[in-house]
Amino acid sequence: MTPINRRGFVAATMGAAAAAVSLNPQTAQAAPATREPDDRRHRPGTTPAPTRTDGLPYDDETDFADADRGFVAAFTGGPVTTAAGRIAWDPAAYDFVTEAETEGRTPGTVDPSLWRQARLLSRQGLYRVTERIYQVRGLDLSNMTIVEGDTGVIVIDPLISAETAAAAIALYRAHRGDRPVRAMIYTHPHVDHFGGCRGVLPDGAADVPVLAPKGFMEHAVSENVHVGTAMARRAAYMYGSTLPKDATAQVGCGLGLTVSLGTVGLIAPTRYITGTGEEVTLDGVRIRFQMTPGTEAQEEMNFLFPDLRAVCMAENATHTMHNILTLRGAQVRDAHAWAGYLTESIGLYTGAADVAFASHHWPTWGNDTIVELLTHQRDLYGYLHDQTVRQINRGLTGTEIAETFRLPPALEGVWANRGYYGSLSHNVKAVYQRYMGWFDGNPAHLWEHPPAEEARRWVETIGGQAAVRARARHYADRGDLRFAVTLLNHAVFDDPRNERSRRQLAELYTRLGHKAENAVWRNFYLTAAQELLHGITPHATASLGPDMYLALTVGQIVDSMAVRVDGPRAWSLRLVLDWHIGDTYWHLRLVNGLLTWTSDDRPAPDAALTLTMTRPQLLRLLAGQGTAGITMDGDRTVLSRLLGVLDTPEPDFPILTP
Repeated sequence: MTPINRRGFVAATMGAAAAAVSLNPQTAQAAPATREPDDRRHRPGTTPAPTRTDGLPYDDETDFADADRGFVAAFTGGPVTTAAGRIAWDPAAYDFVTEAETEGRTPGTVDPSLWRQARLLSRQGLYRVTERIYQVRGLDLSNMTIVEGDTGVIVIDPLISAETAAAAIALYRAHRGDRPVRAMIYTHPHVDHFGGCRGVLPDGAADVPVLAPKGFMEHAVSENVHVGTAMARRAAYMYGSTLPKDATAQVGCGLGLTVSLGTVGLIAPTRYITGTGEEVTLDGVRIRFQMTPGTEAQEEMNFLFPDLRAVCMAENATHTMHNILTLRGAQVRDAHAWAGYLTESIGLYTGAADVAFASHHWPTWGNDTIVELLTHQRDLYGYLHDQTVRQINRGLTGTEIAETFRLPPALEGVWANRGYYGSLSHNVKAVYQRYMGWFDGNPAHLWEHPPAEEARRWVETIGGQAAVRARARHYADRGDLRFAVTLLNHAVFDDPRNERSRRQLAELYTRLGHKAENAVWRNFYLTAAQELLHGITPHATASLGPDMYLALTVGQIVDSMAVRVDGPRAWSLRLVLDWHIGDTYWHLRLVNGLLTWTSDDRPAPDAALTLTMTRPQLLRLLAGQGTAGITMDGDRTVLSRLLGVLDTPEPDFPILTP
């Protein structure tokens, strides 16, 4: 999922929110899966990528047959735009992938394994998964799944933006009839699985049931509240948001192509699923749920359609290694729990499903093949966890473990286990972080200088900027790009205005990006090169609709203000005020630079100011839209003094320079 860069109210209250590099390719050999290919391919003349000597089964075309299977129609409506005329999604942006594929070309600027994934992800349109189940793929980062019921349809995971979701449901209806939406299901609380809900149900839920795992709303609105600005800035690197879409730059992100830039909404669930085995019938369709908290999301669920013999694996089993910790920033996920729930899935779905589909990528057909996929993914996360922990207890640090960590040959040669989105390297470090934190135990690392101060000392020690560049060139010529960029990074932090050092570092980042199998690493490297050469480009983001603001609890709103208090400026202040909303008094206290809150049904006797208002009026107040309709009793300067010590987040802060 990607965070949303929140403007307006959010800018005023809580900030903007929202792979191992294949220099030495792995050599594992996996036996190619065999299955009769589907003959309804919509890309005639497709030529497989040339075989390379890394042991990967490039001659196995099963994934391509599965990605093309059930093709009904492509989306041909041109760019999807917002009401303001901004492009939310351009389906033609990745035509360069299909053009090269048709011509049998593999660009030298893209790792062959990553190029294979880009070819698979470039398929777009409406697909039949099985009887009564369809998917729209390639119209956003995620998939929309549509299940036909007795009188209408059930929509699963309505993409990121209302505009792309509306285009997806329109594509379905153009070929399957104008069937009404009878239910909607969110598999988990990441924005690419609920944000387009208003494109499916523009007038809200009304009497349409909306199902989600328990805890959905809390996590959906809090994912990026506290550090949303930083997450959104790093997400621009992770998804390559400012990069051109071509073979020298952004070719996708491994999980999908890119993120849409439309309008994000949130329709609150009307029913929460609380336990594994819970069964619900929607529009005549039976659905049996499996709860998987702590896996790819804090709350997530898989579910089986027993009568259709189909299972939705949400984002717990996809055609890539996923993230234990995303490079945009997030809480570390639990690889051990993830593997455990996949073991449970194997038990639940062996013999019960003939097709497995997910919220990303293409489906898998055949029960034996489904179980094989789940087993490979279970073993991937389980092995990653257990072997990292084993080596932690031998005294190794996360960096040391990651440097030599290798999956068993039977796992690393599986296409679905390749690190296109998550990487073995940063996932191992994430497991280390989950258990051990940032400190590796070496006291030399306990109190290091900040990057700029350390860089000045390194550059001085080596002999100045020219000497650093020379040594970096020496290591680059030897093929050690990793240490070369380390040296040049010190040079840039020592003197950010030195163009020769910036250009040399940008060149090496470009070389690293073009060799990276992991799409996210590629995007990070190439975005860094772009910013070193051309400066920071403000990145376009999806627009947050009013649903998300209205879903915030008052407590979350206060918390979002608390993390913006400039503590030193507020040390000497002691402010007490009440927000009277409905029947509740919210007591805000700023003391010792800390903003805290409690609530009850009585006014605080020491409150110097009481604001009586509705929650929408509160949101308008904090968005800087004035106090119209708000009753203010007491010392009005209390409010201005509180707002006066709130820091303003910087959405485009520097990453590559001090």
